[in-house]
Amino acid sequence: MVQNNITTTETASMEDEWDVIITPSRSLFRLNLQEVWQYRDLLTLFVRRDFVALYKQTILGPLWFFIQPIFTTLIFTVVFGNLAGISTDGIPPMLFYLAGITLWNYFADTLKATSETFTKNQGIFGKVYFPRLVAPLSITITGLLKMGIQLLLFIGIYIYFMAVGTPIKPSLYILLFPILLLLLMGLGLGFGLIITSLTTKYRDLKFLIQFGVQLAMYATPVIYPLSEVPVKYQWLAILNPMTPIIETFKFSTLGRGTFDWMHLSYSIIFTIVLLLLGTLIFNKTEQNFMDTV
Repeated sequence: MVQNNITTTETASMEDEWDVIITPSRSLFRLNLQEVWQYRDLLTLFVRRDFVALYKQTILGPLWFFIQPIFTTLIFTVVFGNLAGISTDGIPPMLFYLAGITLWNYFADTLKATSETFTKNQGIFGKVYFPRLVAPLSITITGLLKMGIQLLLFIGIYIYFMAVGTPIKPSLYILLFPILLLLLMGLGLGFGLIITSLTTKYRDLKFLIQFGVQLAMYATPVIYPLSEVPVKYQWLAILNPMTPIIETFKFSTLGRGTFDWMHLSYSIIFTIVLLLLGTLIFNKTEQNFMDTV
């Protein structure tokens, strides 16, 4: 009896010393950001891994961060500006297209990479415990680094056109850029969380992502201004939450575009709802995805 009491006491004492207790279930809306912060070193490691691996063993390396948007902008300028004759609201086509491409590329890359969170990380998820939210968060941060480099390209070309006398100038609305950046992160992350959760059961969804994102770009004022959309159809364009973001960015930097507080508020509300929905689905899938992947 004495021996049993001692053993029971020692077991209770050992249980009290655990730093982390992993439970089989939790609230679907629980983000557990405190735990994510505790794993910030792992988050940094993932960001470094993704950034280095992106163009590892390539000849030009990080130069692709500049080459890709430049070539895309040149193609848009020739096809949509010169051949199709689509208006750019009096803004030099190269500057107009680059403004839209810079923001759209970050959103699209974040969405596509995040949508593969479960399928690409199933090996490590099945062996090591860490907050699963660290993986998609690392993708959004890695994308920010790439976007920052492309923004430098945009600023350089912007300064050139100002120097040659092009009538463009930034407005005070440029102060909204941090909000626009958060919205881009939220939209890419929210859609990605939903899609990666669905692809654990429906693998063929991943084949639709590339096509769907490309199609969505043409439904967003990247290659044309919102003012070129017939008035009776503009409400459809504004239903796209990316439309107010890109139009606000162009309005704040180029002095052209459509800015409306109601439109931007819609994007903010849409992003918040999307993140909540994405978190709910992601947390539910996280608890049993190893049985279906």
